[in-house]
Amino acid sequence: VGFLAARETAGEWEIENVVVSAQARRRGLGSKLLSEFLHHARSTGGREVFLEVRESNTAARALYEKWAFSEAGRRKQYYQGPLEDALILKLSLLR
Repeated sequence: VGFLAARETAGEWEIENVVVSAQARRRGLGSKLLSEFLHHARSTGGREVFLEVRESNTAARALYEKWAFSEAGRRKQYYQGPLEDALILKLSLLR
């Protein structure tokens, strides 16, 4: 009903995609996926996590804000159909 895809390069992780099926949303699965991923990233020595999110995707942005991601930049006209900016979000894993 859901998955998270990410990749690591030299201690920096990039979340490529987080997907939860429509019928399984609003049950905390996205948060659980993110929690498990962040635990893995920290336990393998990760220092930072980055991702891009559509500016209009308020549900995803709320999830990432809940986990303390902050805006680190913007990619103008990054998404197609419809054309839209991407917000670059970042989370430091160093404590």
